[in-house]
Amino acid sequence: MTTIALAQINLLVGDIAGNARQVIACADRLRGSADIVVFPELTLTGYPPEDLLLRPACDARVAAALHDIAAAAVGVTLVIGYPAVRDGVRYNVAGVLRDGVVEAEYRKMQLPNYSVFDERRYFEPGANAVVFVQNGVRFGLSVCEDIWFDAPVQRAAAAGAQVLLNLNASPFHEGKGQERETLVADRAARFGVAVVYVNLVGGQDELVFDGSSFVVDAGGELKHRAGQFSVSETLVGFEDAVPQAGEIAPFAEREAQIYAALVLGTRDYVRKIGFRSVVLGLSGGIDSALTLAIAVDALGAENIEVVSMPSRYTADISNADALRQAELLGVAHQTISIEPAFEAFLGMLAETFAGTEPDATEENIQARCRGIVLMAISNKRGRMLLTTGNKSEMSVGYATLYGDMAGGFAPLKDVHKTLVYALSRWRNRDAEVIPQRVIERPPSAELRPDQKDTDSLPDYELLDAILVRYVEHDHSVDEIVDEGYPRADVERIARMVDSNEYKRRQAPPGVKITRRAYGRDRRYPIVNGF
Repeated sequence: MTTIALAQINLLVGDIAGNARQVIACADRLRGSADIVVFPELTLTGYPPEDLLLRPACDARVAAALHDIAAAAVGVTLVIGYPAVRDGVRYNVAGVLRDGVVEAEYRKMQLPNYSVFDERRYFEPGANAVVFVQNGVRFGLSVCEDIWFDAPVQRAAAAGAQVLLNLNASPFHEGKGQERETLVADRAARFGVAVVYVNLVGGQDELVFDGSSFVVDAGGELKHRAGQFSVSETLVGFEDAVPQAGEIAPFAEREAQIYAALVLGTRDYVRKIGFRSVVLGLSGGIDSALTLAIAVDALGAENIEVVSMPSRYTADISNADALRQAELLGVAHQTISIEPAFEAFLGMLAETFAGTEPDATEENIQARCRGIVLMAISNKRGRMLLTTGNKSEMSVGYATLYGDMAGGFAPLKDVHKTLVYALSRWRNRDAEVIPQRVIERPPSAELRPDQKDTDSLPDYELLDAILVRYVEHDHSVDEIVDEGYPRADVERIARMVDSNEYKRRQAPPGVKITRRAYGRDRRYPIVNGF
């Protein structure tokens, strides 16, 4: 019997010494109960380390960390990921450490260079399979993207591997867990090798890694699955090369998975960057309400401050709903009217604006007054400001630079408006966290009398359907029209998306939950004539 531990851990990018301490502590805990401990891709640097890899000090720190970990690899075999420069070339490596030495190194063959990945900027591909023996079983190595292609698995099997250890840093998007398992099961069955798939967990900038590590046998049958969005060290026994049945943690329902990703991404971004608490504007609208619920679940009510900032156009029920939610969740709350500041700006600009009619200019002044108040509190209290805008609004520019876009992190940046409502209803499934009236009221920015979002935008069901096709699937206007959507709406929305790239470039980062988020996932020139 060989026991393999799947070390699904949360790492801090760049904290090489700290990540090494995690590995050593894990080895100490599992020594005696596990024969092999498998860690995620690029364990020592965290993922993605990006241009930290180009700093000369990085290689020296990794070498020092490997020396310390190798010394701890006595009585247990450790398989970990790290960058390694060999003969002047940098590789993405999976190393086998045991008996006090680095016994073998496998070099990742398939380097992804799409979506959020940019590995060809930093690494060269490897070409050779690596197999090591433990308790008479032949274990092959692979790293993340390798499992998505035939050649690396085929080479490992041809080299005699019976079990393939696959180290991963595979970020979450909706449906990703099921997609991975289906693909890995196919590879296992076609090449006759069991696969141990170990994934990273935790948030890193806009990426969230969901864990969901698993094991399939050589026929592709699922034998074990670790939990989603949580750190774990799970043990799987192997009789020769056959994995024994273990716990299979269920996949949560759609809204539960997405909500968990938003909570974990927000928590890790705030804490890993060095903040302990946050502030946000609570308007009585659906976006800020859901953002507050996420923040409380991520950081605790004692670490949240909310501010209501009514203007002359704010409805009384908005103020009441904001106060009610603050009380329901037990967060610090205050009300600061922006009316004096708004009046002051209008007075200052009266001569400049003479002879013109009120328009979006005056609306934006209100949003910017709120941004100034929130940033002042953020600075004074040392709390990160969370911005509350969603993907639908960000797509079409229905947001104010230096106003409601101000902030350090945007939990809903990749969440369409229709999904905001679905997540809010899901969060209220057991008890009211978001006042029901907030969910039921027509959305409004409340920047002019009786304003509704639909004054400026199509119905969100229609808007989001078109945005998914145009932004996430790159469908053309004609293709979307051919699917039955009104040409006038499609053309207008496409123009709005294209013309607001400059705003999105200035927006704070936010959690990626779709296949194509704004930021590193979708890179369009601001100025273009396409």
